[in-house]
Amino acid sequence: MGSFEEVMQKNATAKFIATVLVGGVIVGVSLYGLLQSSEGLQKNLEPLGLWKRRRKKKNKTIRVYMDGCFDMMHYGHCNALRQARALGDELVVGVVSDDEIIANKGPPVTPLEERMIMVNAVKWVDEVITDAPYAITEEFMQKLFNEYNIDYIIHGDDPCILPDGTDAYAHAKKAGRYKQIKRTEGVSSTDIVGRMLLCTRERSPSENPNHSSLQRQFSHGHSHKFEDGGTRISQFMPTSRRIVQFSNGRGPGPDARIVYIDGAFDLFHAGHVEILKLARELGDFLLVGIHTDQTVSETRGPHRPIMNLHERSLSVLACRYVDEVIIGAPWEVSRDMITTFNISLVVHGTIAENDDFQKEESNPYAVPISMGIFRVLVSPLGITTTTIIRRIVSNHEAFQKRNEKKGESEKRYYESKTHIHGD
Repeated sequence: MGSFEEVMQKNATAKFIATVLVGGVIVGVSLYGLLQSSEGLQKNLEPLGLWKRRRKKKNKTIRVYMDGCFDMMHYGHCNALRQARALGDELVVGVVSDDEIIANKGPPVTPLEERMIMVNAVKWVDEVITDAPYAITEEFMQKLFNEYNIDYIIHGDDPCILPDGTDAYAHAKKAGRYKQIKRTEGVSSTDIVGRMLLCTRERSPSENPNHSSLQRQFSHGHSHKFEDGGTRISQFMPTSRRIVQFSNGRGPGPDARIVYIDGAFDLFHAGHVEILKLARELGDFLLVGIHTDQTVSETRGPHRPIMNLHERSLSVLACRYVDEVIIGAPWEVSRDMITTFNISLVVHGTIAENDDFQKEESNPYAVPISMGIFRVLVSPLGITTTTIIRRIVSNHEAFQKRNEKKGESEKRYYESKTHIHGD
C-alpha cells in the first residue's frame, strides 16, 4: 500500500478522468441532438418533396427528359425547357422526327436539321436525342430510364392527345415518373402562323380567299385584336420577372472583347442561331441589339414584325451564344453607343432582310466602318423570316389540315382555363 498522499492523488486523478469522460459523453450527446434537431427543423420547414430531392441530389445527378416537335420554335418552347431544367440537374431533350410529325400532326414548317440547331442552341439544354418518337411508348420509356438515366419525364399542363385519343404520356404517369410544368400563355405555333398570313396581304391587292380561311382557322382559341394597320396584337404579357428568368445576369469583364450584332430577329430561326454563333466566336461577350417594332415596321413593311419586341428579345436571350441584349436598340450604331458599351467589333451577316444597308443614304454602320471595327460575316444558312413565311403560304392547304384539330384543342383549353401556380 502507498502513503496516504499517494492514495489521495490516485483518487483525485480517477475522479478527474471520470468527470472528463462523463462530460464528453454529455457534450457528444448534446451536439448529436442539436444536429438532429437542426436537420429535423430544416426538414419541417421545407416541402417534403424538396427536402427529399435535396438529400438525393447529394449522391445522384437528377436527369429530366422533355420532348417535342419544336416547330417554328419560339420563346414559349424556350420557357418550357427552362422550367423543365429547373426540375433537375441535367435536361435531355428529344426532338421528334419529321416522319413522326407528319404521321401525327401533318408536315412541319421547319425540317429536323433546323429544329435540331434551334434546340441545341437553348442554354438550358444539356443533351439532345434526335428522331424521338411522338408518343412515350413503354419500350422508349425503358430506354430513357436505362440508357439515358432519366429520372423524370416532363410535359406542359396542356393535354397531348394521340390520333387514337389516348394520352401520349400515359406510360410515364403510370410509372410515377411524370412531372408537369405550366404552359406559357400568349403564344402558340398556330397563332404565329396566323400572324404570318396577315403580313402576306401587303403583297397582294386582293386577299387570297384560301389565306383568309386559313387565317381565321388559326385564330381559334381566344379572340385576337388588331391595330389600325391590320397587325395582330400579341397576347403575350411581359413581366420583369420573365426577363430576369431569361437573362444571364452578368456583364462583361473589364478586358472582355465585346462583339455587337443587331437586327429584328423576327421568328427566331436556325439562320439567326448560326450567325450568332459565328459572332460569339469573335470575342468574349456577345451583345445583341433588338430593333423596336416601329423600326422593323418602317424598314420591312407595315405588317412586320410578326413577333413583338419583348417576344423577340426573350427568344434571343434564350440562345446560349448570347450574353446580353439591348431591348429596343437604335437603328444607327453611334460613336456614343460604341463607347458606352465598350464595343470592340460590330458585325452583320450576308443573309438578311436588309442586306443593302451600304447603299442607303444613311448607312446604320457608317461610324463603326469609319473606325475600322466593322466586319461582314458570311451567313452559314440562307434563311430569313420571309423564308419561313413563304413555306407557310406555299403549302397552306397542308397546314390548314394539320391545325384543324390543334385549333379546336386550343379553343377548349382557353374556354376551360383555370389558374395554375407555377412559372
